Amino acid sequence: MTLKPEERKAIVAYRLDKSKETLEEGKTVGKIGYWSLAANRLYYAAYYACIALLIDRGIEASTHKGTIRMIGYTFVKDNILRPEDSQLLGRLFSMRQTGDYEDLFDWTEDDVYPLIPKVTELINRIEKIIQENAQL
Repeated sequence: MTLKPEERKAIVAYRLDKSKETLEEGKTVGKIGYWSLAANRLYYAAYYACIALLIDRGIEASTHKGTIRMIGYTFVKDNILRPEDSQLLGRLFSMRQTGDYEDLFDWTEDDVYPLIPKVTELINRIEKIIQENAQL
């Protein structure tokens, strides 16, 4: 997809906003005990931020697994993101898959709550990377 610079900037900003909004959804549903839904929302919060980063750099990924691969291959390999960031995204993807599609399974507060600050840090780190890239 070929985007004009102003289109790219608008989509990146939208995805970052969506990421933060989705993080808040995850926190909110966690507070009322819906931990599998919270895991889903945490995954999508991280995913939207990662998509923003890929779009910012003109990198396309057409699937969730492709996005995870491109984050690792491009940003972790180049020391822009940490290996833990890619591992977190992969873990959240797996949790979302399990929570959404497995029968007789639910994530618990102990599983999900500790991931909230990690997802928050990842989103903040990605936003900072994008802002720094805009200043170049």
